[in-house]
Amino acid sequence: MAARHSPGMFDKILIANRGEIACRVMRTARRLGVRTVAVYSEADANARHVRLADEAVCIGPAPARESYLDAARILEAAHKTGAQAVHPGYGFLSENAAFADACAAAGVVFIGPPAAAIRAMGSKSEAKKLMGTAAVPLTPGYHGDDQTPALLHGEADKIGYPVLIKAAAGGGGKGMRLVERSADFADALASCQREAAASFGNAHVLIEKYITRPRHIEIQVFADTHGNCVHLFERDCSVQRRHQKVLEEAPAPGMTPERRRAMGEAAVAAARAVGYVGAGTVEFIANQDGSFYFMEMNTRLQVEHPVTEMITGQDLVEWQLRVAAGEALPLRQEQLSIRGHAIEARIYAEDASRGFLPSTGRLLRLVAPAENLNVRVDSGVEEGDEITPHYDPMIAKLIVWDGGNENARDAALARMRRALADWRIAGVTTNIDFLSRLVACPAFAQADLDTGLIERSRVFLFPEAAPAPRDALLVAAVGELLAEEESARQKAQASGDPWSPWQARDGWRLNLASSRTLIFRDGEQLVEVSVRYGSNEGGSGGGVAGSWQLTCLGESSLARGRRLEDDRFAVEIDDRRLVASVVSVTEKGAARRIVFLNGSTWPLERHDPLHLVEAGGRSGAGGRLTAPMPGKIVALLAPVGQPLERGAPLLILEAMKMEHTITAPQAGTVNGFRYAVGDQVADGAELVDFAIASAAQANAAER
Repeated sequence: MAARHSPGMFDKILIANRGEIACRVMRTARRLGVRTVAVYSEADANARHVRLADEAVCIGPAPARESYLDAARILEAAHKTGAQAVHPGYGFLSENAAFADACAAAGVVFIGPPAAAIRAMGSKSEAKKLMGTAAVPLTPGYHGDDQTPALLHGEADKIGYPVLIKAAAGGGGKGMRLVERSADFADALASCQREAAASFGNAHVLIEKYITRPRHIEIQVFADTHGNCVHLFERDCSVQRRHQKVLEEAPAPGMTPERRRAMGEAAVAAARAVGYVGAGTVEFIANQDGSFYFMEMNTRLQVEHPVTEMITGQDLVEWQLRVAAGEALPLRQEQLSIRGHAIEARIYAEDASRGFLPSTGRLLRLVAPAENLNVRVDSGVEEGDEITPHYDPMIAKLIVWDGGNENARDAALARMRRALADWRIAGVTTNIDFLSRLVACPAFAQADLDTGLIERSRVFLFPEAAPAPRDALLVAAVGELLAEEESARQKAQASGDPWSPWQARDGWRLNLASSRTLIFRDGEQLVEVSVRYGSNEGGSGGGVAGSWQLTCLGESSLARGRRLEDDRFAVEIDDRRLVASVVSVTEKGAARRIVFLNGSTWPLERHDPLHLVEAGGRSGAGGRLTAPMPGKIVALLAPVGQPLERGAPLLILEAMKMEHTITAPQAGTVNGFRYAVGDQVADGAELVDFAIASAAQANAAER
């Protein structure tokens, strides 16, 4: 049993984590009058959680294994700073039984369940056996200790396809593969075991029958050291990509009171079966007919806990601190109730159009929606911070809530759509446009939910790349013109003659109308916006003073623009008024302009023929295959010198704890690999010497 503080709140706690959860714990601790200690790696020296803490201790280099996963250094920091307790957040050491034991041995309270409960639920296979004895419904599958590949393959064949291979010690979608036919099992097993070993240090897997059109519904449970245990209702986490949650909501749509009661009672039974203490989540796979099966228990606070907080009005982090300090649960089961509906969207630095490939870089602009009773933003970063390849690329969690009656979900959806449109992030690629399409997707809007929703809605969610609309190009031009005027004003004020007409950038000419052409690169296309300045007092250019006649895509419009109180500006185009923002970014020699308009993001590039600097990588020389981000080579798959079809797997790159398969862009041949298994590669590194096949060779390969 882990050490427990005597009743009464802690004076000081250490947060053994980073990012938004560390910041979240600090906010609650500060409200309770508790001082906080942050730990950080060298890569996080200037991170937001470090800036928010009362004290901070560096615990090692950037790799998590040498810092955030180093239990000894964390406990040394706790001892050095006099912290009485350690909050592990989620991820890293939050479900590490050995760390919980080490905390107890060091006389430090582990703000989480007893080590025995972590061990019991940490192995999915052992947890399934335990749940069977507690009469919790189980999915058919193999949970044995024999990990011989041939035996596992045979068990999968017995269960019947499709099956799901899952890392026994896993979580967060890592070490998990869906296998739909026997012929694919061996490769999927090898990949799953590699990822499991890399992420959790344990390659043990289990196999389960894959339920067709399943829903992922989880129950929040909470227990104290006085024998009390309650559930705080359910969350629907069915909307996932690569088995990782994208949207979460509470309560689950279509949940009947009878089913809610049955699932809640099963979750409490699961917690009691292991002597649970603190916050935990019991996850179930639910059939469309209402039946449900135990999947796993996460012995920690979940990323999506805010939706539970919003519908119950409770602070779960405060509950954690009070229970760890020896207090009883604040409420009994009959005192808990649901009010309204909440939805959470995870804002990630990733490119949804490229298989959700993580994006790294500095957050050159980060503007979040305004927070209020209905909108909440949990974030671990601020403008100017960097998204590195070392950790999860989450930027923030956006949570919306509406307390309406039976239409609460529809009202919450409307709030989510508006809040997503208010984000403005530049410097990294984000999933915000994808999330905007996702919440507008008919299947999600109508609560036709299952874990395959994203895949079955691909046509809606992943439309063909479209050129920037005319409005976005006009906004970019107005943004350029306003920026030039502002720059000219600043230079004039700093000069010896601030009122000189030669300082102005208003297009004034004595006898002729002033005109010019702005050129933007949209993808691979160059688009011209012709600018004709409106006349000023005494000029002869015609038009309206303070305006521009803009001609783009064969159509002409009268435009005006003015700055608003924040980084946005108002644009009048003929008889319409738009509110937009343009962020200027210089990247790899290219002058990029990120246009934020009507909830969508349009990346453009300012093209100046007189100062042309080609962006790196534009030429895409035939046969070059480069690393999409920093990572480690974990497997070389293609035979050297043999013809390959387009899409054939060439190698596997591990980055941000996930495996990314690099495939052949066209039919061709691998002449050689630039790196060996185990090598670290930089972003943009050339990985493969690949020769593209001739048309005749490609046709032969296709046959």
